[in-house]
Amino acid sequence: MSVSQVMDSTFDEEVLNHNQPVLVDFWAPWCGPCRLVAPVVDEIAQEYSDSFKVVKINTDDNPGIASKYGIRSIPSLMIFKNGIRVDMVIGAIPKSTLAATLNKYVDS
Repeated sequence: MSVSQVMDSTFDEEVLNHNQPVLVDFWAPWCGPCRLVAPVVDEIAQEYSDSFKVVKINTDDNPGIASKYGIRSIPSLMIFKNGIRVDMVIGAIPKSTLAATLNKYVDS
């Protein structure tokens, strides 16, 4: 499963109203740490495709959602479940850290 891009206009439908938990990667093209974490997010999307939807949102092109969720530093990775933000990690974190965070929300 590939990582899809969402926009301010599609965020509610793609993230808040989705039936699975959703990992949202808030990023921007100029952000070096965002480029470092991108392959990790892609791997997570593949490995967790049965449990999570994974999307990216460009904060430069979609400032409304970034502002709504108080994004002050990127990359910021948020987990939404049942339309509610349940967790967040900031920065170019290792895959093991992101996986450990996601595992808290995998339905058994």
